[in-house]
Amino acid sequence: MYEYLTGRVAAVTPAYVVLDVGGVGYRLLCADPYDFHEGAVVTLYVQLIIRENDQTLYGFATEEAKRTFNQLLSVTGIGPKSALAILANVDAAGLAAAIAQGDAAFLTKFPGVGKKTAQQIILDLKGKLAVPAAASIAEAPDDLDPALADALAALVALGYPEKAVAKVQSKLAAADAQTTDAYLRAGLKLLSQ
Repeated sequence: MYEYLTGRVAAVTPAYVVLDVGGVGYRLLCADPYDFHEGAVVTLYVQLIIRENDQTLYGFATEEAKRTFNQLLSVTGIGPKSALAILANVDAAGLAAAIAQGDAAFLTKFPGVGKKTAQQIILDLKGKLAVPAAASIAEAPDDLDPALADALAALVALGYPEKAVAKVQSKLAAADAQTTDAYLRAGLKLLSQ
């Protein structure tokens, strides 16, 4: 029903934020409400969950976090509170890596996730959670120019296969670019040939 809301953060509490959108205050449960500051104008991606006697809005700073939340909800035994607890305690890259490696012990560290639920998460989500581009670029050499690393991450985020991006990395490193934007333009040009 709702995709996102843009407004001013009116209040921050330990469990939720209140977002003032055109004079209407929306209470959004968040994984980490303290990521937001009162008075700031923000866009939050929202998910409305309707139960028998409850309608609750959940807010996320990124579309990726919202997507991960919904994927977690698709797992038997995981409800909105457990999904939020998982998102509050781990980034998407760490969660995807744990699932890909079948690390049930890592998943049982989260509130409300026992051994059976952890195994169900692995079974249901293995191969479905994408490791964000920043995680794969983190494996790049330490001496890699930060602007180049950001540009490589952006190319992967734009949908180019990591293998194709890796092939143009050396050409981009040899280019005389100074900014992420310049590396990105050069990378797009190389990948479109």
